[in-house]
Order: sequence, then structure tokens, then C-alpha cells
Amino acid sequence: MRIALALVLAISATTIQISTHAEMAAQTDDKVYVPGQPLLVYGTATPGEGVIVRLFAPDGTIARFDQAEPNDDGTFTDVLLTWPEASREMPYGTYTVEAISAGDSETIDVTFAAEAAITESPSPRRISTAVFAPTEAAIGAPMRIFVQVTSDGLLVAGDPAEILRATHVHPPGGGAVALDGDFRALHQGLYYADHEPSSLGTHVFHAVAFHQGTASHGSAVTTVLSGDIGAVTDRLAELDSLLAATSGELGRLSGEIGEFGSVLEGAASRVDESTGAMRESVTAIEGASLQLNALFFPIVGLVAFIVALQIAILARWR
Repeated sequence: MRIALALVLAISATTIQISTHAEMAAQTDDKVYVPGQPLLVYGTATPGEGVIVRLFAPDGTIARFDQAEPNDDGTFTDVLLTWPEASREMPYGTYTVEAISAGDSETIDVTFAAEAAITESPSPRRISTAVFAPTEAAIGAPMRIFVQVTSDGLLVAGDPAEILRATHVHPPGGGAVALDGDFRALHQGLYYADHEPSSLGTHVFHAVAFHQGTASHGSAVTTVLSGDIGAVTDRLAELDSLLAATSGELGRLSGEIGEFGSVLEGAASRVDESTGAMRESVTAIEGASLQLNALFFPIVGLVAFIVALQIAILARWR
């Protein structure tokens, strides 16, 4: 008898528990909101189970957080926030309202805009993906690829293995090599992966970003060469230093040549001065020679006269 009564009580308690469990349902009073308008979230949940209400910004971060208590009939209402003027922390875009209670959840997309839209449907999210890769790389040398993901202009944070799950590279020979597991988070919304190309030619990096049900694509192209770009750059730097040293030596040699030219000019000037002095000496010698000749010829004539006179005197004596 006691066992039967216990079974009846257990069945009754289970029935009451099942009957008091209500399916989670939530909705908002509007789909498009403007600054100054309150965001009202209402719905049904299990009585006695708190309802956690969260508002996610376009970049996936939590912009607001609140908790509501259902009434005895399971209904609940919550004014999550009054929309402020748009700012860096709360920009215009598509937001997600999430209500969680007793393991169940409900999500609703709403739009925060400058003006109320004519239609009640929220505008779709604008996911943008940008890929940054070097234009040239060397075969067998690691290279780094960067991917930036934004949602309605805001950087998207999260697990890169989930956000960039389908990202891959197309080598020149065809096919695709998955890169999703290679990405690491560098900053909110900015991810990177290291890739070592094993073939020459053009490699196409194709990033596929997926965030809150919306996908976006971005691509970049890298040409893989046989030479090591870094080694070429180092060689060019070395050549540049050699050219700079050669230029310095040429400058020094030019200075020495200039000094030697000055010495030659001084020597030439002194030679010209010596030549002038020699010319003056020769002129003086010529003048002295003329004077000597003028004195010598009369003396010779006088000697000849004396000799002739002596000859005449001797002839008379004989």
C-alpha cells in the first residue's frame, strides 16, 4: 500500500514538473530601432527559471546583459536598454538579442539605424574579409598571411579555427590546401598564418569567413620565385655599401688630384718665371757682346796698323 502511494506521488510530481516546463520563446517589440527608442524583449519561459537576456554587437561582443524573472504563468518582459546615440562603442548595424532559460535559447536579429526603416525586416549583416599576403616570396621560405574580418565595420573576435574554417590556398598545380587550422589571433578581428610554399608560380590565398550565419570571401595572390628575396636584398645592401665606399675613395682621389694640379700650376708658374729670367740674361749677354765687339774691332785695326808700320820700317832698313 505504501509502495503504491509512493508511486502515485512520484508520478504526480513528474506530471506537475512536466506541466510547469514551458518551451522557451522570445521576441522583440520591433525589428528596427533608432536612438532614444527602448528595446523591449518579451516571451515565455519556465516559471521559476530566470531568463538571461544578452545583446550582441555586430562584432560578436556582448553590448548589454540583463536577467528577467518569469511570472507564474511563464511570461516575462524586459527592457534591455534604451538605444543611445551612435558611438564607437554602440555603432549602427545589426545586433542579436539572445534569451536563455533552462538550457533553451532564442535569438533575434534587430537593426540599429539612424532612421526607422519602412520595412520591419532587419538589414542583413555586412561581413567583410580582407587578405594581406606578400606579392613575392621564395620557395621553401616561410611567409605570413594576414586576414581581417569585420561585421558592419567592426572587427570580429572569436576562434580563428571557427571563423576561418574553410580558408585555403590554391597552388600552381591545382587543388587546394587547407589553412584553417594554421591561423592564430593577432588582435580582435585580425588573424595570421605562416605558410611555406613548395612550388614555383602563382599561389592564390582564399579566405572564407563565417560569422553569425553570414559568410564572406577574400583573396590575395603571391608569386613564388626560386631566389631568396632576403638574400637578394642583403646582396643589394652590400653592393650599395661597396658603391658608397668606392664613391668615398673617388672623392678622396679627386681631392688629391686637385692638390696635385695646384702643385703643377705652381711649378709651371715658377718655370715661367725662370724662363723670363733666362731671357733677360740672354738679352744682357747679347748687349755685352755687342759692346765687346765695338771695343775689339778698333783694337784689332790698331794692331794691324802697328804691324804694317813695323814691316815698312824693316823694309827701309834693308
